[in-house]
Amino acid sequence: MHSLSEVFRNFSAVIVTGGSSGIGKSFISHIRNLNREILICNLSRRIPEEADALKVRHFSCDLSQAQAVERVVPELEARLAMEAPDGRILLINNSGFGSYGVFPEPGLEHQMEMIDVNVRAVVQLTGRLLPLLKARGGAIVNVASTAAFQPTPWMAVYGATKAFILNWSLALNQDLRGTGVRVLAVCPGTTETEFFKRAGLGEARPPKPLRQSADDVVLASLRALAAGRTLVVTGWKNKLGAMAASIAPKPLAARVARFVIARYRMRI
Repeated sequence: MHSLSEVFRNFSAVIVTGGSSGIGKSFISHIRNLNREILICNLSRRIPEEADALKVRHFSCDLSQAQAVERVVPELEARLAMEAPDGRILLINNSGFGSYGVFPEPGLEHQMEMIDVNVRAVVQLTGRLLPLLKARGGAIVNVASTAAFQPTPWMAVYGATKAFILNWSLALNQDLRGTGVRVLAVCPGTTETEFFKRAGLGEARPPKPLRQSADDVVLASLRALAAGRTLVVTGWKNKLGAMAASIAPKPLAARVARFVIARYRMRI
């Protein structure tokens, strides 16, 4: 396996969604440390903190709006042609959010926006950039979740969107065999990000031993990318949980998940 610095010397540009906080922000920081010359482009509504210091090119984009993605792609391609016209490209589809409650809580509009950000925007942006990726070579990292391995009552739509991302990523990697582009699906468990606040859980969290930092997730993801893997579940406890959920019959997995996830609400 090549070292991370060797791997990222082969990339001239990185495109990341949701780099203003959490896992996306950590991706930006770690990649910048590995390659000081690489062009980093962020697509999100908010500008990342220390964007100037990290030399990040920010593209304001509301990923829940299909027309916003269509508008930003030509701007992104023009920036790449100007500042990084050659070399491999890494696309990191990181942006996403969840919600907590019995469907359709907290509202159907919120659920539809989640599908737009977690699924439609990922497929749309990847599809629009795929000709460029094929022409120059590169990789696609799609951030899914351990929620992808079983039904998730109380977070039904969120878990379903992540199951889509996981299965789509694995299938897409096979579709792209021989093209010079490969796909890595990343499945973190509970991570110290703004996810719980956005999901309506306030300060509620699973026990600390079950949580990872965003940096832990990103380092595991980058190592998996360097190793040429197609799937990584970050953290050994998450690996065990994902394995158990995959083996169990889906109705049983759903019942267990309902009990476990319901306990989050008890901590609010």
